[in-house]
Amino acid sequence: MTDKRPDDLQDDHSRTFGHVPVMGRQAVDALAPVDGGVYVDATMGGGGYSRMILGRAGCTVVGFDRDPVAIERAQAWSGAYAGRMVLAPHPFDRLEDVLRELGVEAVDGIVFDLGVSSVQLDEAERGFSFAKDGPLNMRMDSSTDQSAEDLVNHASEKDLADILYIYGEEKKSRAIARAIVREREKAPITRTLQLADIIAGAVGPRGKEKIHPATRAFQAIRIFINDELGQLVRGLIAAEAMLKPAARLVVVTFHSLEDRIVKRFLAMRAGKQGAGSRHMPLPDDADAPTFTLLYGKAVDADEEEVAANPRARSARLRAGIRTGAPAQAADEEFLSRIGLPRPTFSHALKSWS
Repeated sequence: MTDKRPDDLQDDHSRTFGHVPVMGRQAVDALAPVDGGVYVDATMGGGGYSRMILGRAGCTVVGFDRDPVAIERAQAWSGAYAGRMVLAPHPFDRLEDVLRELGVEAVDGIVFDLGVSSVQLDEAERGFSFAKDGPLNMRMDSSTDQSAEDLVNHASEKDLADILYIYGEEKKSRAIARAIVREREKAPITRTLQLADIIAGAVGPRGKEKIHPATRAFQAIRIFINDELGQLVRGLIAAEAMLKPAARLVVVTFHSLEDRIVKRFLAMRAGKQGAGSRHMPLPDDADAPTFTLLYGKAVDADEEEVAANPRARSARLRAGIRTGAPAQAADEEFLSRIGLPRPTFSHALKSWS
């Protein structure tokens, strides 16, 4: 191993590449990297977390990202770490298989920074945001066959409404779906600002809410197109399998659906009764806990960070420490408890998707 790199190297790279990770220092503090350790940045993005981990200890980081643009950009800075940064151009739900292919049998810590990266949001041609006009894409990688444009122009009104309500918690999902169907009959919906205007017209004034009327709908479409919640559940299961005893799992979320899944996963795996309910209590013969909770509740970004980066206002950090117990099964009962939405869509949407 080479000597550890100072934390200020991360700051230099952040200025150069324009990426400062939300709750970066809190996440790396929770991860607690040590010399000689092997860590996974499951959502590498602009590499902010990876560089902070490498700056904290003389360790190795395997950086996963399904986005080929992120991998390509990482090649520009990863060489500065003398072989300690390994790039894995794969979605993080393949974490276990890819690590084993690399000859890694277990790791000392894994960090997830969920959602879409600021780099993706800033690139209009990716279609993730309506801050600038761009094509309705929203695909994180080429393995996703269907785009947001395909969805809004071909899904039924009911399926659109269900997607907006389930994945965006959008209360006016039916009105938005009706407006989308009405407008696409006049002309195809192909641009982000075009869709945002349709949604804003259907939603109307939000009152005191500060977010744009289209925010929840864009979030819902992106999550559905990229199977982000399914990826999260599979990624957490893979992380449990690959973490050594005393290794740490750290997850930063940005909306309630993600946070609910992470909270329930850690609670169930820590054997907390709160993971069940009065309708579905935990069984008496539950397996030995695979995690202990690092924090009793989620950690929020501090006021200083929120003032500097408004995106941090919705960030929540949860973390667990792996026990020596064997990884638990991920059966139907597990999926029903963890909070993964499993909606029933029409045959038309199933055929289309």
